[in-house]
Amino acid sequence: MTDGGDTTGGPAGRESVGQVSVIIAGRPFRMACEAGDEARIEALAARVDARIAELAGFFGSMDDLRLTVMAAFSIADDLAASERRVAVLQAELAAEKAQAKEQEARIANVVIAAAERIEALTAELTPTVQA
Repeated sequence: MTDGGDTTGGPAGRESVGQVSVIIAGRPFRMACEAGDEARIEALAARVDARIAELAGFFGSMDDLRLTVMAAFSIADDLAASERRVAVLQAELAAEKAQAKEQEARIANVVIAAAERIEALTAELTPTVQA
């Protein structure tokens, strides 16, 4: 069923859809993607294929589905570890920003105190100079 949009099965309003052929675990796949994303899809497929090959080398003979599921879990585990690392880095960044803001406030207070001291000294010296 189409809604008057494109005829590729994608959401209406997409102007162009690209396709790329990839080989994963020795099997060809045609993947739909946004126009211009072909190289990215090829790179992702190469990473998946490499992970499957790595696991096949480690575990030896195994049926394709099980090997593919193991690769998916391995990649998902890597993603989860990366997400945890990003969360840690975001927390560290937030702490650094808060510390920088505190330092800015301290510096501003020092500048204000110095300005007040200069004004006080100026007020003390002004009557002496005018006399």
